[in-house]
Amino acid sequence: MKVAVIDIKGKDTGRKIDLSKDVFAIEPNEHAVYLDVKQYLANQRQGTHKAKERADITGSTRKIKKQKGTGTARAGSIKSGIFRGGGRIFGPRPRNYGFKLNKNVKRLARRSALSIKANEKAIMVLEDFNFEAPKTKDFTAVLKALGLENKKSLFVMNGLNNNVYLSSRNLQGSEVVTNSELSTYKILNANQIILTESSIAGIESNLSK
Repeated sequence: MKVAVIDIKGKDTGRKIDLSKDVFAIEPNEHAVYLDVKQYLANQRQGTHKAKERADITGSTRKIKKQKGTGTARAGSIKSGIFRGGGRIFGPRPRNYGFKLNKNVKRLARRSALSIKANEKAIMVLEDFNFEAPKTKDFTAVLKALGLENKKSLFVMNGLNNNVYLSSRNLQGSEVVTNSELSTYKILNANQIILTESSIAGIESNLSK
């Protein structure tokens, strides 16, 4: 599929680039997309939650009443979870929510996500660009020229570009990543994907292995 290449002023350069059908025009696999997004969100969880159980509570260890003859249930510790001030029963403990996902499934999910965006006409190819210095004003001007001021946008660069990255860092609705940092979640979470010319070869190479 051929896509027109535009410059940072939003004007057509007169050139077109051919996007691989194996990456940008496959039948999306919804289950692979679900698994990859689920893994991404699971990895964002800190898992540092912790509640005190009866072994963690400071208190007396004496038996609080005799075993029999009280007419109520037996009780052996004031730290039991059934008493006020006692430990929590089966409370949360620190844990890692991450899980393993095969590389082929992740590649399939990313190809599916890109195909979904391509089908929605939400992929734009931008001529390679750079800024002389990191300025949010310059990046905002690019967004305005491309008509993306009020949309969530994801810019994909061929490699780390500090000036462009730092210029976009203060903008909540825009993100700049390299082609190796591309994830299914980020693709689907953006309204518009902007691929720089030089990043396309890397994306196709990474996802067609």
